[in-house]
Amino acid sequence: MYTQAMSVGPQETAAKVQSAEDKQRSEAFEARIDAGDFIEAKDWMPEHYRKTLVRQISQHAHSEIVGMLPEGNWITRAPTLKRKAILLAKVQDEGGHGLYLYSAAETLGTSRDQMLEALHSGKAKYSSIFNYPTLSWADIGVIGWLVDGAAIMNQVPLCRCSYAPYARAMIRICREESFHQRQGYESLLVMMQNGTAEQKAMVQDAVNRWWWPSLMMFGPEDKDSPNSEQSMRWGIKRISNDDLRQKFVDATIPQAEVLGVTVPDPDLKWNAATEHYQFGRIDWAEFWRVVGGDGPCNRERLAARVKAWDEGEWVREAALAHASKQATKAQAA
Repeated sequence: MYTQAMSVGPQETAAKVQSAEDKQRSEAFEARIDAGDFIEAKDWMPEHYRKTLVRQISQHAHSEIVGMLPEGNWITRAPTLKRKAILLAKVQDEGGHGLYLYSAAETLGTSRDQMLEALHSGKAKYSSIFNYPTLSWADIGVIGWLVDGAAIMNQVPLCRCSYAPYARAMIRICREESFHQRQGYESLLVMMQNGTAEQKAMVQDAVNRWWWPSLMMFGPEDKDSPNSEQSMRWGIKRISNDDLRQKFVDATIPQAEVLGVTVPDPDLKWNAATEHYQFGRIDWAEFWRVVGGDGPCNRERLAARVKAWDEGEWVREAALAHASKQATKAQAA
């Protein structure tokens, strides 16, 4: 659901010494990128391009799966059967998104077990937004409106990513995320228009807590994002972190006005000259602290994923045994 444009692992560098054959392949690859061609799984690609994609797609997949946790926590406490069904469907969608993305990453030669081991050991990251707690039902609506809204800003350009399996997966994911965003906004609108004073205060409190983490979803400022330039050169990214963040603010503030909520930013104002909203300084120290593992729910989220993996071992073993039995029957037939 949420690719976060940042680099948190060891920085890879392209090999400085190339054979004549590799140089020729690199030049052909760059020509295809310049021409706007899609790169397929069986096509030759530079190793750094492959590793960059594995890091980004696996991080995106991890974010979808971990993102099920703060919302799944509210399925049994949804206020109506309608809201329960909507939330259950949304959480199922996110699980499906994770499966699409793991499958896309596997086409690059990295197994799902390897990706999950990296997540469980802390080597791989997921979006920092999911390390914040959901304290009230209004948080579920705000996640749909703000978090999924930020995700859509990040993800729509990925439908034109140069790596074709990733781009194809993103088309369906973006359609479903768009629905999630509208559903979250509608949920908040009902509370703000028809709710009690306490419910309206609950919505405002949720907005206050989720606004800044949502802006952090776009990753660090461009000047502090060392991999962004190369990713944009290769067509993995299409729009910079700062430009995406600005687009999100410009789109979201008018929606907040319709809802009747305010964002917790005293520096926010419309700049008629630039035709953009100016917004305050993001607390990047908090961002890096949460990314580094010291957020409110980092340990809880990771422990939940490791527990699910360990307790699901018998299912994986049974599936493998069944597949082996079916293969044996097919060979004997």
